[in-house]
Amino acid sequence: MVLFTFFGSLFIAAAVAVLFERWGVTRNGYAVSILVALGAVIVLFFLRALFHLRIGSPGLDAIIGASAALILIPVGAVRGRGRRNRRR
Repeated sequence: MVLFTFFGSLFIAAAVAVLFERWGVTRNGYAVSILVALGAVIVLFFLRALFHLRIGSPGLDAIIGASAALILIPVGAVRGRGRRNRRR
């Protein structure tokens, strides 16, 4: 049963990443967005399994984790790139 939950969470993360790219919320490219979302969901899944930290059901955890990662992570990377270019 845990295996179905894990792969279902990964599928939901990929779907959220594709939807965010199509809707224009992020502009990272499909591959980068999917990798960011998968990484976030894997971390949340292990936090859920090891420490029993939960937001809701596994599907809700996947949606919230992937959405948060897609919104937060690329913003920090873009800001860092802009600062480095200004110094030169």
